[in-house]
Amino acid sequence: MIKAGIIGGAGYTAGELIRILINHPAVEIDFVFSTSNAGNKIYDVHQDMVGQTEQSFSNTINSEIEVVFLCLGHGNSTSFLMNNSFSETTKIIDLSNDFRLKNDAVFNGKEFVYGLPELQKDRIESASNIANPGCFATAIQLGILPLANMGLLNSSVHINATTGATGAGVSPSATTHFSWRDNNFSVYKAFTHQHLDEINESMQTLQSDFNDELFFIPNRGNFSRGIFASIYTDFAGTLEEAYSIYEKFYAHAEFTHMSKSNIHLKQVVNTNNCIIHLQQHNNKLLITSVIDNLLKGASGQAVQNMNLIFGLEESLGLKLKANYF
Repeated sequence: MIKAGIIGGAGYTAGELIRILINHPAVEIDFVFSTSNAGNKIYDVHQDMVGQTEQSFSNTINSEIEVVFLCLGHGNSTSFLMNNSFSETTKIIDLSNDFRLKNDAVFNGKEFVYGLPELQKDRIESASNIANPGCFATAIQLGILPLANMGLLNSSVHINATTGATGAGVSPSATTHFSWRDNNFSVYKAFTHQHLDEINESMQTLQSDFNDELFFIPNRGNFSRGIFASIYTDFAGTLEEAYSIYEKFYAHAEFTHMSKSNIHLKQVVNTNNCIIHLQQHNNKLLITSVIDNLLKGASGQAVQNMNLIFGLEESLGLKLKANYF
């Protein structure tokens, strides 16, 4: 059994990790680290786990762990690793944005590989440390990677994507309170969202001459979880040719699927899947992409990366069913 540790155990992404890993046939959770909850039962915080585990949060770590997941706020993984060390054989999977960009990918002698399996599965399989992609970045990249792979991103890309309230994390803020979020909708970080940098780097990995602008409008939706991304850009071919490009690119992707029918969030919430649909209007290709921000956009993808690193079946422990109704 692979012994796993989780750092930052009280948050939404840690909760999803625990739910997956307590049922993963090849993993045993060694510790869940949370200084603010040390000694409390995990189900005191993640209350749906009553009857699932009797494990308690810990304020100590096992430095000899085989894999550790860092479920910390952006910027905090760096400081945690500066103050805590693990063995040379410990695999580190970071869910923050600290190590996603190429300039940040090497830290204290450890190289972090960008963990989007549909982009670079081979590198992930031989990696020791993973920088898990951002949730918006995952949904958007999966929408346009096939075009970049063919060198077909030759104009600006327009993106409008909406995320649920869990995308803001577990700590309450003015825009996550129920009275504000309910029956409401808003734009934030228009054109400047931090995930743009990692998206641009991935596009240039596949299409080195890509230098057009990504116009990204992120939105807050009045639902708990999920991301719905709408993307359009110039495309000179037919719709059938576009589907052929996408289906070929994702032919061996475990969790990314094409649909000929319009898609919606209930198809993917509580799963590790991404579903993509294409439409065409004159010379514009419209790509819609849906994921669960906490699973394919965070913890599910982290476990997918863990499976690849340890040579396990990619989908092990991740055959989750959507809550359709």
